[in-house]
Amino acid sequence: MEQHNSWLTLLVNKYLGPYALALLDALHVHPHDRAVPIPEFVVMGWVVVLMGIMFVLWLKPRLSVDRPGATQTVVEMLLSNPLGFGIRDALDQNSGHHARKYLPLVGTISLFLLASNMLGIVPVFSTPTLHPSVPLACALITYLYFNYLGMKVHGVGGYLKHFAGPVWWIAWLIFPVELFSVTARILSLTMRLFANMFASELIYVKFLELLMAFSAYVAHKNVLVGGVLYLLPASLPVIFIALHMFVAVVQAYVFTVVPSIYIGLAVAEEH
Repeated sequence: MEQHNSWLTLLVNKYLGPYALALLDALHVHPHDRAVPIPEFVVMGWVVVLMGIMFVLWLKPRLSVDRPGATQTVVEMLLSNPLGFGIRDALDQNSGHHARKYLPLVGTISLFLLASNMLGIVPVFSTPTLHPSVPLACALITYLYFNYLGMKVHGVGGYLKHFAGPVWWIAWLIFPVELFSVTARILSLTMRLFANMFASELIYVKFLELLMAFSAYVAHKNVLVGGVLYLLPASLPVIFIALHMFVAVVQAYVFTVVPSIYIGLAVAEEH
């Protein structure tokens, strides 16, 4: 599904595009559209980052241990809640004894993806995760991070030994299979997030188009009935916005749980 450039992307490219284009030319990178060298998903990604920074700067002086406000309570529930659905809960359940140490990176990616998935609900913005580059970047960071932790805990040799399996005489066969399996996690994380967000957006657009076409057909036959049916496409966005929010939350949570499991496997004592 093709993403159109928003007014914000065009504005950013108007002022920063020449500098970006000069940098890309220096690196011998050819942008898809030289008129818009900074693509929509990059601009929207930076919108999420800037909004996150502004939110933290606004919230920090309002934090209170004795009298937490509503916003602070919601943020704390993102970390931990009675349902065990928080970021810290996922780490505690899957990442071993030192799970809290991994909260900064895993939590940052999780909150970034949650905000990115939700951003498209606001009409003037679009969803960055609809472009595969954004999930891929998060998947690559996760992949490098859990492998780094595995090498840090067990040493490079000890961590690589895990890929060889328990039987030394078939290690030559097990090692490349295990290495491929671990590397395939990049594709798994990327496609799981991208495909679900893409499907959520596509279902909304296609259902709206079908209802509009059906209403137009009925209106051609009967103006009164067609006018009533036109109320369906008008009310449909509310239903699909709710569905989109549900998918956004679930996919952000999945991208929290699965990396937590990968970290737990990488630092497990049986290595």
